Amino acid sequence: MDTSLRTALGDKTARPLAKQLEMETVGDLLRHYPRRYIAHNSVTHSSEREDQRFRPGEHVTLLGKVDGVAGRRMRQRRGHVLEVSVSVGGNHFTCTFFNQPYRERDLQPGTTALFSGDLKRYRNSWQLVAPEFIVLGDGDSGLLPGLIPIYPAKRKLRSWVIMMAVRQVLDLLDDPEDPLPDTLRAAHGLASLGDALRRVHLPDTWDEQEDARRRLVWDEAFALQLAMAGRRASATTRPAPACPRREDGLAAAFDARLPFTLTGAQQRVGESIADALAGEEPLNRLLQGDVGSGKTMVALRAMLQVVDAGRQAVLLAPTEVLAAQHARSLRAMLGPLGRAGELDADTEQATRVTLLTGSLGAKARREALLDAQSGAAGIVVGTHAVIQQSVGFADLGLVVVDEQHRFGVHQRDELRSRPGTTTPHVLVMTATPIPRTVALTMYGDLDTSVLDELPKGRQPIATTAVPAGVKPRWLERAWERVHEEVAAGHQVYVVCPRIGEEGGEPGESWPEPAKDDLLDPEAPTDEFEETLRKLRPPEEEEPEEEARPPLAVTEVGPMLAEGPLAGLRLEILHGRMPTDEKDAVMRAFSDGTVDVLVATTVIEVGVDVPNATMMIIMDADRFGVSQLHQLRGRVGRGSAPSSCLLVTEAVGGSPALERLERLAATPDGFEVSRIDLEVRDEGDVLGAQQSGRRSGLHMLSVLKHGDLVAEARDEARSVVAGDPTLAHHPGLAGLVRSVVGDDEAAFLDRL
Repeated sequence: MDTSLRTALGDKTARPLAKQLEMETVGDLLRHYPRRYIAHNSVTHSSEREDQRFRPGEHVTLLGKVDGVAGRRMRQRRGHVLEVSVSVGGNHFTCTFFNQPYRERDLQPGTTALFSGDLKRYRNSWQLVAPEFIVLGDGDSGLLPGLIPIYPAKRKLRSWVIMMAVRQVLDLLDDPEDPLPDTLRAAHGLASLGDALRRVHLPDTWDEQEDARRRLVWDEAFALQLAMAGRRASATTRPAPACPRREDGLAAAFDARLPFTLTGAQQRVGESIADALAGEEPLNRLLQGDVGSGKTMVALRAMLQVVDAGRQAVLLAPTEVLAAQHARSLRAMLGPLGRAGELDADTEQATRVTLLTGSLGAKARREALLDAQSGAAGIVVGTHAVIQQSVGFADLGLVVVDEQHRFGVHQRDELRSRPGTTTPHVLVMTATPIPRTVALTMYGDLDTSVLDELPKGRQPIATTAVPAGVKPRWLERAWERVHEEVAAGHQVYVVCPRIGEEGGEPGESWPEPAKDDLLDPEAPTDEFEETLRKLRPPEEEEPEEEARPPLAVTEVGPMLAEGPLAGLRLEILHGRMPTDEKDAVMRAFSDGTVDVLVATTVIEVGVDVPNATMMIIMDADRFGVSQLHQLRGRVGRGSAPSSCLLVTEAVGGSPALERLERLAATPDGFEVSRIDLEVRDEGDVLGAQQSGRRSGLHMLSVLKHGDLVAEARDEARSVVAGDPTLAHHPGLAGLVRSVVGDDEAAFLDRL
């Protein structure tokens, strides 16, 4: 598997594989699995188990039968157009060739061929412009497997070229050493690695490729779970500081002063966390719950238990705005119990909440560092700046990470692996509910607790998609509703995707257009339109529509202040503002002296203004659905009914509008996360975009393979329990490195 492709195939064949697909070894090629298969003995029926979802701009290889051929001269210029009508299952395509009339000789009606090219959508029809093709004659059946593999390919590297390279390698390949133990393969009915690789690339039947894929999915799931189990084991090599509960401590005093009753979920999860904190086995817990389920309360009670034990707690937030908001919120919740050293403090039991961020002034930073170093601050709230090794703590007992998806695992490990004889407990929180199978895949090194109950009085959020492009009156009505809310004494958020011409900002999102929008079958493709402009007569040209950039806070704010929201007290907020300005704006909004806050996603999480009852999200189709769910969670936090309007220019029937309407129809965060997963096609569960490396996961689907992931997790924990660094399983160690990379496999090197 480590053999160079140049050695196996020769330089001429290996060079384009390396250049186009970054393949260097035999293993790289054989792990480039087919995307789908075509039954070459039948082109009049569906060629796949599931309906093919064709997407404009995608490079495709199709097996089809020619229905008809028509050639004509261009009307306004020299040249010839040949249009070949092709049937592919239940779909019809037009293959268009410019100035290639001779292609008609090879593509007569009834001809079967493989066509490869970039898929376009033109005048409500599917089209391939000047595709490459191979005609399959009656004698060609023996050259192909029963199912023709179709690979992810490039314009300059066709699927059938990859297929022939794979076939050549498989003809030369001896059975590779199998990393999975024989006992494990037998227990789970898995094929050998050699058989699986042959059957996935050159299957004769659907059952063969399914058996092969199951084994190869197992490899990826098992490698990932071994990495998770290894991380979990390495996190417990040092004991945690025991933080037993005190009956007469700060936590008990806080509970006694609560003006409301905790939900059953908060009590249940709180007890579980409290029991874990009392021991020396490090807590490594993911706390998830929907927006408004009370995660911060659970975290605060845990932090107070740690303070009662004479230790400190750190709360990490992804942005300075959120860190400052958390600090204010914790102080407000604690009251005199959180103002140690101040005149109105509870002198017997109070602690101090200290804010530490990168943009603090020199004096404030020195004071914050001293509070942390001396232990005067029982709770330190901050951003990534707190993770720096220069920040010292008297006795760090607990690290709470808010919005885990904004932090890499390596960032929270920095705090957990600080010098010392103990490692702090770690509690990570997310307000994006995660389906169980996703949690197993993405956070398999953590235990999971779920807050599945909302506090009493939490207001439902009436959500509506506003298709402003087709119904502009709806948007006009939205601005009228803003005036009505303000007149009733309430406040409103207006959210935009970006800041202004300068682009995005650290800690905030300038989202790419959602995948479904980029692939909307009705959307023009610039490259295709440019080709048509050059080739067709002037009277046949169609005007191009340039996609405008996402709406910006710095543009929308003044426009609203001078137009539909004139007369209201309006401010803007974004992450590139100086810290003191951001804090002043957020305080003014919290205090009710600002009616309308026009902001970026800097207000996405943690910001708590109960008087805000309405949110308007501009260009809502530019956000992911989970992010939209987070944003709308900023309203509905008080006693008044609340609403969220998702404004979009997406047209009726488009995937973008359909996605927004699905979001509007459900308040359930777990359902939202499932929709998000479908939209994103799961993405990269290892976060390769953050680490800058290609993911080794090619087949594993957290939507489809949940049961298999759970099986792999149990096996992985059993193996790692007896062999923490896989020293006695070198094949498995190699599998882990090949799938998750050296960084995620660092536990292998720890003795």
